[in-house]
Amino acid sequence: MSQNKINEAALSKQIEDVLVARNLRGMKTVQPALASGYYMRAARILNKCKGHVLIGTGFPVVDTFETDGPVGAIALYQALEALGATPVIVCGPPVSQALMAEYRVHEIRVGEHQERTLEAFQALYNYNPDAVLSIERPGQAADGGYYNMRGESISARTACFDTFVNNAKCPTIGIGDGGNEIGMGNITEALKDLDIHAAATQVDELLIADVSNWGAYGLIAFLSLWNERDLLGEIKPLEILEYLSQLGSVDGVTRANELTEDGLPVEEGKSVIAELRALIGYAD
Repeated sequence: MSQNKINEAALSKQIEDVLVARNLRGMKTVQPALASGYYMRAARILNKCKGHVLIGTGFPVVDTFETDGPVGAIALYQALEALGATPVIVCGPPVSQALMAEYRVHEIRVGEHQERTLEAFQALYNYNPDAVLSIERPGQAADGGYYNMRGESISARTACFDTFVNNAKCPTIGIGDGGNEIGMGNITEALKDLDIHAAATQVDELLIADVSNWGAYGLIAFLSLWNERDLLGEIKPLEILEYLSQLGSVDGVTRANELTEDGLPVEEGKSVIAELRALIGYAD
């Protein structure tokens, strides 16, 4: 489908609505707090990137990491690389150690320590990124701590990516699905009715979705459209889940090592990709 036949603002609204239609954790409820067009605006940032893009991901669950976040991070990494950018996944152990063999990874320290800001400054100086993006990374609450969806403190197991977002001199993007992720500080007031320790960290563009991985697909929809390449059709969610599962991932909701994301079978994510592809003119 030719680009000039599509109203991009209307398309962004359609994508935004598809991605919160299930309202699994209240994101459709808080959606009015965001100015429509957020997927389009964030994708414009990424579409200009020709240098490094730092992608923070990895949400600690028990003693490992969850599937939501890394699946979308890998899909976005592959899309950006295909378009000529140099993505780098930023995360702490164990997810950093898991991904290092296949992807460019910048490892950051887990737990509370005094070097968090220095760690970010050094990396930002070295990479000089065109964009810093967070997908399903815990965001610091107003008290400085990190909390999971159950309200349990996970500070001791969380590496701090907030300092990267806070100190970046380039555009920042946050993707979340529950209210406790980096970027949710943009809509603090709207989150007050959710049963969550809300994150306070803000970003230039906050993207919400029922599952954070799907937020990456919303961005890739625009990248596909503008670059006249079916990047969405190139995503293989099951393959990525199988790869992560072999490395010890768990579902963030069930806490089991299975090929699911937030308790949902892989078919749910595939159906979202199919819906998005249809919106930009790619039908199976």
